[in-house]
Amino acid sequence: MPAVCDSLLEDIEDIVSAQDPKPHERRFRRENIIPKARKRNSQKNVEADDDPPSDSVIPGIQKIWIRTWGCSHNNSDGEYMAGQLAAYGYKITENASEADLWLLNSCTVKNPAEDHFRNSIKKAREGKKKVVLAGCVPQAQPRQEYLQGLSIIGVQQIDRVVEVVEETIKGHSVRLLGQKKDNGKRLGGARLDLPKIRKNPLIEIISINTGCLNACTYCKTKHARGDLASYPIQELVDRAKQSFQEGVCEIWLTSEDTGAYGRDIDTDLPTLLWKLVEVIPEGAMLRLGMTNPPYILEHLEEMAKILNHPRVYAFLHVPVQTASDSILMDMKREYCVADFERVVDFLKEKVPGITIATDIICGFPGETDDDFQETMKLVEKYKFPSLFINQFYPRPGTPAAKMHQVPAQIKKQRTKELSSLFHSYNPYDHKIGERQKVLVTEESFDSKFYVGHNQFYEQVLVPKTPEFMGKMVEVDIFEAGKHFMKGRPVPEARVLSPSITRPFTKGEVSGLTEEFRHALENGSESKTCPSAGKQKVPLSHRVAMRLPWQQGENALKMLSLSMALLAVLIAFYYGGV
Repeated sequence: MPAVCDSLLEDIEDIVSAQDPKPHERRFRRENIIPKARKRNSQKNVEADDDPPSDSVIPGIQKIWIRTWGCSHNNSDGEYMAGQLAAYGYKITENASEADLWLLNSCTVKNPAEDHFRNSIKKAREGKKKVVLAGCVPQAQPRQEYLQGLSIIGVQQIDRVVEVVEETIKGHSVRLLGQKKDNGKRLGGARLDLPKIRKNPLIEIISINTGCLNACTYCKTKHARGDLASYPIQELVDRAKQSFQEGVCEIWLTSEDTGAYGRDIDTDLPTLLWKLVEVIPEGAMLRLGMTNPPYILEHLEEMAKILNHPRVYAFLHVPVQTASDSILMDMKREYCVADFERVVDFLKEKVPGITIATDIICGFPGETDDDFQETMKLVEKYKFPSLFINQFYPRPGTPAAKMHQVPAQIKKQRTKELSSLFHSYNPYDHKIGERQKVLVTEESFDSKFYVGHNQFYEQVLVPKTPEFMGKMVEVDIFEAGKHFMKGRPVPEARVLSPSITRPFTKGEVSGLTEEFRHALENGSESKTCPSAGKQKVPLSHRVAMRLPWQQGENALKMLSLSMALLAVLIAFYYGGV
């Protein structure tokens, strides 16, 4: 039996037989076809209709909700990411439900913070929101199951947030977790002159370094931030100058350990502080961040002089964690209780009235009742006005998580006992009747008062008089609580304005240099010109146009890509010869 395709086909028209319909007949039949309505009841069809093809999405016009947990360093990162996104055209919204994308900036210090982060991811997915993850949790453990399939931007890659958001909105998953390096040396992070939106337009948070020199057995942040990497002094001074030129009147210096600043670049914290003091306007203030005891001990004399400066708050946060030397050894804190007491005693003597804040961990593995009682005695001795009490939580992947744990009930009981001791004394009662100068920068949580801070960074509530905001005001203290004092403005007293220019409005983007504005205008043509939208411009080219701080980095990438392509072509040519 001959095969179906054995016969010779001379011409394509031989396929059409005499019995087949003619072209005009086929056309007539098509015109009489009644289209069948599509059923859109299935969830699959609904989802397909809701998600347009990635090449039809126009980045830079969506609404973005940003949520940040954790320390002031993390808050600074969040401000920088918000600024870059807003500068490119995205709308930063405070309404999570109306946002097209959620940017979740996480903290890995304690379990509850990560639980909130995980729950927010779940809620975003349920609401069919696009999600970008940032902060220490995904940086430290990017392979966790609940992070799979989501875009991640590392703690040192925040200057590329626009790229990550743009690709995520298109439906892609992007992960940038690398380190910033210069000639093989790790840098402090992204550039300090990036655009940012300050949560409080009057306060600039400057990260002076990232990472630390310690290896604390309970700490998960080390896994994310890594070893110490400091910013050069001049870059930090320039950032401070820029902030004051934008109406800022208070600067916070932050890092995982400010006391270790400069050890990797042959300088130190006092040298930086004296340079910064030179550029602080009259009435503006500088607040130091947390420093561990080992790295402040060798600078006590200079630190006392700096903390006595009228434009520097007489305030220092020095975590002790426990008053047991054996537990400090298990924590690998690299100091003993006597070292901490030496720091506190010296500064209290040389800087009268100084506020020393500290941290205590209750229930660290191996902590005995005697260990805990030593901690109680330390708090009783110094009566710290600011005390951060933390119940121990074992963080996955840390050495402390593998140690023998203190029972949960005992940890709770010790936390309760220490809290009761802390609330048994009132640190500000003796200040009633004093006349103080306070710098007003915030509104109280209940919106009934403005919040200012005196020379010792103690919180003073003042009447909600609009002209007080951002000003140095003289007040008489007439009431004191556990965490605050109340001040009555002195009649006819001078109200000093430390800001050298009008402060930015809430939500306004700082750091928009002429270079950036020009690049942004060029890069935004594709969004405003219909004909330009038809041209396919490579992502790297568009990013280079709108993000001038990345131009050198992208140029290097393009050069590397070109060289790789050339190598492939040469191999192919010679391989085929």
